Amino acid sequence: MAIRVLLVDDEEDFTEVLSERMMTRGLEVDTVDNGTDGIEMIKKKWYDAIVLDLAMPGMDGIETLREMLKENPDLQVILLTGRATIQKSVEAVKEGAVEFLEKPVDIETLISMITEAQKKKASLFEKRMEESVAGVMKKKGW
Repeated sequence: MAIRVLLVDDEEDFTEVLSERMMTRGLEVDTVDNGTDGIEMIKKKWYDAIVLDLAMPGMDGIETLREMLKENPDLQVILLTGRATIQKSVEAVKEGAVEFLEKPVDIETLISMITEAQKKKASLFEKRMEESVAGVMKKKGW
């Protein structure tokens, strides 16, 4: 099963090139150009990783990250920016981003981070399922 990624970035040319590069490496990629649409997408589909631009008009990456994690705290979000600052990267990690990369991003580094995010998400899912089964068994007295 292909790794599913949501790419949220307002730079159309960058998004197109990056999504094509990810798809040639076997990833399944959806793209949107703003945070609001990104939040709507995670409500409809399941993703292994979210690649999110920090600087977007309207809802920026930090605000989008917060809202996405309210919807699903297990999301694995990698923030990208062309205008990185130490303050913003620290804020992003404190808010729940798993990684913070500067543009232009090295595709192999990004793919490696996405693969790690997918493994972590699978592990979190498995843990939640085990907790759920244990809860049912305890409730039923098995």
